[in-house]
Amino acid sequence: LCEAAGATQVVPAEDAAESELLLQARRSSLVALEAVKGTTMIDDVCVPRSRLGDMLEGVERIAEKHRLTIGVCAHAGDGNTHPTVCFDAADPDESRRARESFDEIMALGLELGGTITGEHGVGVLKKEWLARELGPVGVEMQRQIKQAFDPLGILNPGKLF
Repeated sequence: LCEAAGATQVVPAEDAAESELLLQARRSSLVALEAVKGTTMIDDVCVPRSRLGDMLEGVERIAEKHRLTIGVCAHAGDGNTHPTVCFDAADPDESRRARESFDEIMALGLELGGTITGEHGVGVLKKEWLARELGPVGVEMQRQIKQAFDPLGILNPGKLF
């Protein structure tokens, strides 16, 4: 199925031991990406499965445009991607390009009919993107839900609301 959809390389596990090796490689991917430049900005963008190829191609274009390494791990079965921007935090220009690439990845996810978060929540980096995805009514609804469950404002104070 992956090859029929245009995958350039498919590596199925032959047995349980090989399956474990592939899982271990996946678990090591973030450590490997951190070694590229020392700092990473991890994204969590989910798109419809039918747009996964478009997402990967778009991230590749964004990486080329900003002259950065952006690795992508994904849960292909549900369209959840983890683009990981690698950059040198001590380099102001590279840090700026990293942030711009992060924002372009967010915009791409929304353009492809996806969401800015597939499983890890909005977080500080994506705070401004919440309003772009949900609109003012959606944000107000989120604010009221937070108020209902946290009337004292003690849960993750100042992070989102």
